[in-house]
Amino acid sequence: MGSFYIDLTIVISLAAFTTIVFRFLKQPPILAYILTGVVLGPLALIHINDAEAMRSLAEIGITLLLFMLGLELRFSELKSVGKISIITGIGQIVFTTIIGFLIATFLGFSQIASFYIAIALTFSSTIIIVKLLSDKRDLNSLYGKISVGFLLVQDFVAIIALIFLSGFSAESNVSYNDFLIIILKAVVLFGWVILLSKKLLPYLINKIAHSSETLFLFSLAWAFGIAAVVSSPSIGFSIEIGGFLAGLALANSYESYQIITKIRPLRDFFITIFFVTLGMGLLLSDFSTILVPGIILSLFVLIGNPIIVMVLMGFLGYKKRTGFLAGLTVAQISEFSLIVMFMGNRIGHVSDQHVALITFVGAVTFVMSTYMILNGNLLYKIFSPYLDIFEREDVREKNLKTKDFKNHVILVGVRRMGEGILEALLKNKEDFVAVDFDPDVIEKLKEKGIDSFFGDIADSEIQELVSLDKARLVISTVSDIEDNLILLQNIRKLTKKPKTVMLALEKHEAQELYSQGADYVVVPHIAGGHHLAKILVDEDHMELIEKYAAREKEYIN
Repeated sequence: MGSFYIDLTIVISLAAFTTIVFRFLKQPPILAYILTGVVLGPLALIHINDAEAMRSLAEIGITLLLFMLGLELRFSELKSVGKISIITGIGQIVFTTIIGFLIATFLGFSQIASFYIAIALTFSSTIIIVKLLSDKRDLNSLYGKISVGFLLVQDFVAIIALIFLSGFSAESNVSYNDFLIIILKAVVLFGWVILLSKKLLPYLINKIAHSSETLFLFSLAWAFGIAAVVSSPSIGFSIEIGGFLAGLALANSYESYQIITKIRPLRDFFITIFFVTLGMGLLLSDFSTILVPGIILSLFVLIGNPIIVMVLMGFLGYKKRTGFLAGLTVAQISEFSLIVMFMGNRIGHVSDQHVALITFVGAVTFVMSTYMILNGNLLYKIFSPYLDIFEREDVREKNLKTKDFKNHVILVGVRRMGEGILEALLKNKEDFVAVDFDPDVIEKLKEKGIDSFFGDIADSEIQELVSLDKARLVISTVSDIEDNLILLQNIRKLTKKPKTVMLALEKHEAQELYSQGADYVVVPHIAGGHHLAKILVDEDHMELIEKYAAREKEYIN
């Protein structure tokens, strides 16, 4: 036990160090954990004396991961993602699976291994994509909403796939009867879970939620207890699926978010062990056999998956830019992909080499896709001339020029700070036009009779529609530094240059915008501090605080 304790300490310490490094590199922590395993395994810096214990910890990590997924999953959300996301999500899954299976078969893998590999290439990481879109502040954009929607569809399909896989044993020959039995078991289990989640469990959780310690221990006991029951020989599913069902049963309780907060640190610890274990499977002796297939499959994920999404979205009537940016979000595999291979290996359907192959693909695509997504606008600018084949003439995003604007104000971004500016422009009866990347916002503006266009101000087509060359003032409330810099670059080329007011969240971004020609840059925390300072120096500052508070409350309500 002493040596295992030392081994575990080294694993966690190195994982913590690599995570810090990868945070500066803007890479997901999953990649840091896999790299930790790569260092500890093939380079033999330490010897894990109890590999079975590490594997058990990894299984606990997956169980807690799926337990929290069950807590967060709402089947009603599938209705809210929209028809476009469902069609795109299912279409991408089908085409990626078929093409991935053909590529894997061509590379010499068996049919069952090719099927597992194809399924693994299908899923993309919702956690990573949402984080990246949030960092880019594109979650509310059209492509962001569609992307999150079809990623949610992927998650549902991934759960179904894991349920089926967990129902097979190592001796199973995957017969037709096996499928029928698994479907019957799954229906019974889901029915039982839905029944418990309606009233009994929410009532019970509400009674014990007054003590956070009791709630934490009960949640763990429930997760592991259901996992043990579901994985018993009489039922035959895996403990991971038991964890998912346990979480799903508690999802309707008001305390589900409190449980998520309590369990997350514990899950992060155990899931770290899981990814480290996968990294340790990348043995140098096997690397030569997985290198070429790994590169080919990685290229398919990085290039083929985005093309599939672009074709589907082009067929559905979206512009090439929307399809391109949405396509970039599927240019990596998911943590589900690694779990699928892990479970397939435990069942005996795939070998350690196959698991190492998908782990390698994951490492490559995590790195490349992160930079692709963060630099999506730049990549679109480079490839835009070659993407016309993905856009139909009758696009549903088409903007029609309503009038010739002259000596007007252009408001870029109508949400948040833009709402107050919009109100002032309307009050002063200014001649202005609004631009926003949220289709819901544009729809509301058009209902009010306000001249507005859906799109990105960095797009030359939008700049032409809003008559950028004839404007007297441009106000950009979007915090995307890249879009604002592109806008300033285009303004510098104009004969008549409008005044520019822009938003920056950090001081260094404001300095860069000023250096590129911005006339005034608003930094919210600085502007807010100056505003409050002016109030405090006034003799009647207490009355002013009450006055401003009353006005702000009226506005936000």
